[in-house]
Amino acid sequence: MLKSPEELVKILEMPNLVLVDCRSYKEYAEGHVPGAVNVDLFYYHWLDTTKDGIKSFERQMETLFSFMGITKDATVIFYDDVAGMSAARGVWLLKYFSHQDAFMLDGGFRKWKILGLPVETKTNGFRPAKFSGKINKEVLVGFEYIKKKLGKAKIIDARTREEYEGKVIRAARKGRIPNAVNIDWMSNINEDGTMKSLDELGKLYQFSKGDEIITYCQGGYRAANSFVALKMLGFENVKVYLGSWGEWGNRLDLPIEE
Repeated sequence: MLKSPEELVKILEMPNLVLVDCRSYKEYAEGHVPGAVNVDLFYYHWLDTTKDGIKSFERQMETLFSFMGITKDATVIFYDDVAGMSAARGVWLLKYFSHQDAFMLDGGFRKWKILGLPVETKTNGFRPAKFSGKINKEVLVGFEYIKKKLGKAKIIDARTREEYEGKVIRAARKGRIPNAVNIDWMSNINEDGTMKSLDELGKLYQFSKGDEIITYCQGGYRAANSFVALKMLGFENVKVYLGSWGEWGNRLDLPIEE
């Protein structure tokens, strides 16, 4: 699920490569990997995981990926400043549409610059195409699914300790989903922005390979990075709660722990 900068630089001219810079346009304009298009995925929060809400989300993502020019044969590499949450969100989203060749740049643009690899500043245009994919319901869940799985699935809260404990409040209510364990997504990342080794990640995520694991955060971005880490470790049954605390914490009908 990762491509190193050394691997990416060798395939920049590959015709079916779609390279997506997930940072802000300001950062992109100041310098980016040659050939990259800019889509700041952080704009695409989605806090409605009712059945109709998820269908609308799917339509929005299909439109966005079509605009980005992603076809079924494309190799898609997302990156942000580090091996971060927006790039991971892109990978997870394509996995939701059963697109196999989706990766994030290990270390992001920070590592790319550290290695002295080529940078450009011109804006690259999009080459829209018709995106389609088979929905994989095994990687995305809504609030109703989690209600049924409370006390059964392992739930990972990828937010900060302060958010988890309710000291930082970013919704109508403070706290966490009942029985969730806190593993801050930043624990996945080295100082140079790369993902930690499998040995290091394994010490963080000490679950059984047979466990069903659901990750969440505030808006489903940090949770996507935890999803990538868990999949790298070989966990098969991993899902992201799309609405995360932005939905759960604002719905007064759902149980919480403070």
